[in-house]
This record gives sequence, structure tokens and C-alpha cells, in this order.
Amino acid sequence: MDVFERVNHLIAEIEAATATNPEEVERFRIRYVGSKNVLKPLMGEMRNIEANRRRDFGQLVNRAKEVAQQKLDDLQSATAVQSADDDGTTIDLTAPGEPQPLGSRHPISLTMRRIVSIFERIGFAVAEGPEVEDDWHNFSAMNTPEDHPARDMQDTFYVAAGMPAGPDNTAMLLRTHTSSVQARTMENQKPPIRIIAPGRVYRNETISARSHAQFHQLEGLYIAEKVSFADMKATLLHFAREMYGEDTKIRLRPSYFPFTEPSAEMDIWWGLETEHDHRITKGTGWLEIMGCGMVDPQVLTNCGIDPEKYSGYAFGMGIERQAMLLYNITDIRLMFENDVRFLRQFASVL
Repeated sequence: MDVFERVNHLIAEIEAATATNPEEVERFRIRYVGSKNVLKPLMGEMRNIEANRRRDFGQLVNRAKEVAQQKLDDLQSATAVQSADDDGTTIDLTAPGEPQPLGSRHPISLTMRRIVSIFERIGFAVAEGPEVEDDWHNFSAMNTPEDHPARDMQDTFYVAAGMPAGPDNTAMLLRTHTSSVQARTMENQKPPIRIIAPGRVYRNETISARSHAQFHQLEGLYIAEKVSFADMKATLLHFAREMYGEDTKIRLRPSYFPFTEPSAEMDIWWGLETEHDHRITKGTGWLEIMGCGMVDPQVLTNCGIDPEKYSGYAFGMGIERQAMLLYNITDIRLMFENDVRFLRQFASVL
């Protein structure tokens, strides 16, 4: 067998090679591609070949090397697909893939989006403001006296000493309500004003099943000429029926808020059909869902609006409270713990 026949024999041997596992592939690599492969000594035969055949011989050896490398690549790919799993079973390429689990919207986001949508459809625009607020916009502009309990450190998270102060060197704090957005809007926008202000607020309260140190509010404000208490009632009745059903009944009870006069609490008729109904309504059938009232003229004056020409109403509600009612959630803490078992229940809610 001359040297050309030997090379052709090796090429045929390479092309016929098979491997069923990584160990066999490695043996093939060592024999035909490795640093001491069987093809390397063939180049030393070049000096024993007639000069006019050396070019053909060199091309044949190079082809053998290319075939060996291509075969190695093919064997490595084939054995990688057929490699065993950790438990020793092979991968079944015909098996359907496992779908990636889809996330879901948080119940607070679902409730917020639903409420915002109701008010946007009747002309309210969404307004936003900073969560770190100054004393003026959070309290003073909203007609909260210096000695009001809401200013007490037990209720409010004040920013630590050394942080930048607000306008006129006022104290900085984590906003306790989104009324501060109302104040900023009234300062920078001329009536008519029709806004809702959703957002996160903070109060230094004991965390329990019914209360939390952080929660979400949505407040509304409408200021124009000749706005009346009846306008407010009609707006809130529309909201209640859109939110809880077209047969929903409401009632307004006298209350007190420093930034509205007169002020009221709004209840919806929840009913007394179940033990749960009795428990959450304390046996009355009525459930309080928000506070509301006519904007105090002093608040308008504080924010640069003429109370002789303009009047308005404001309202505010806790988003967590609405979510707990909508989805029958009994513990507010569930909405802040990121328990996947809890959140997964809302995967089908749009």
C-alpha cells in the first residue's frame, strides 16, 4: 500500500467512525485531531514522493485533516443532544416544553387601575407629587393647625435631621396623604380643576391585620364656579355603582376633616347576608369607604384661589380597603409580603 492509498484509507476510516457517548468522541479526537494524531506523520512522507506528485499529496493530507475536524464537530453535537440527564435518562426531544409561569398584577394595582379608570371616564385627570413632602403642602396648606394630632411624631415619619429642608426652612416628611398633590395642583393650575391623585402614603401606625405603616390612597379634587355638595354626592354615587354594582346604595354621615367644610364619611350598603357581612359592618350592614366634603375656603386662600368666586369638593379613599372588599382579603399584611401563593390567586384577574 503506497502513501496515497494509506491516506485514502484513513479518510474512509474517519468518515465511517461513530460515537455514542463523550468518551468515544474523546478517543476519536485523540486519534485523528489531537497533538499526536495519526495524520501528522504523513507530512514527513513528503520527501519520499516524486516532486511532481508532492502537491497532490499535500492537498490529500489537508483534506484528511478537514474531514477529521468536521467529523469531530458532528460527533460532539450528536452526543451532546443525546447526553444523559442527572438521573441517567436521556432527553426526549419530542416532549412538549414546560411553559414559563406568567406573573399577575398585584391586587393593589388592579384596584387602583379600576378606580382610576372610573374617574377618568368622567373627566378627572391623574396628578402626581413627591412622596417626600414639605410641611407646608402636607399640613399647613391643607388647613391643619400647628397643634393638630396628625402633626405628632407618633403619626408622621419626619425626615432625619441633616436632610435638606423644604421651602422657608419647613420640615420634610413622608407624606401622610395625597392631599399634598391637591395643594400643589391648586398652586400651579387655575380653575377649573378636576384631578385624582393616586399614590403611596406613610403613617407611623402599628402594623396589624387592618392597618399598615405604608399604604395607598386615591384622592379627588374638583374646583370650579358654583360647585355644590349635590355635585359631589352625584359623582360619588356614580363611582360606587361603577365599583360595586349598579344597585349600590350610599349614605353620607357628618364628619370632620381640617381641609373640608362641611365634611362627611361615605358608606355603602354592604348587607347582612353572611357572618362575614356582620363582622365587617359591625352588624349595621353599612360599610365606610371614604371621606369627603366641600373644600374649606381657607384651603383655597392658602393655595391662591379666590373662595368668593370658586368652590369645590374633595374626597379620599384607601386603595387597600377597596381591594380587601373587592377580593375578600381579610389581612392587609398579605398585600405587602410578596407571598407567591397569595399573588398567584390574581393571575386570571384582568
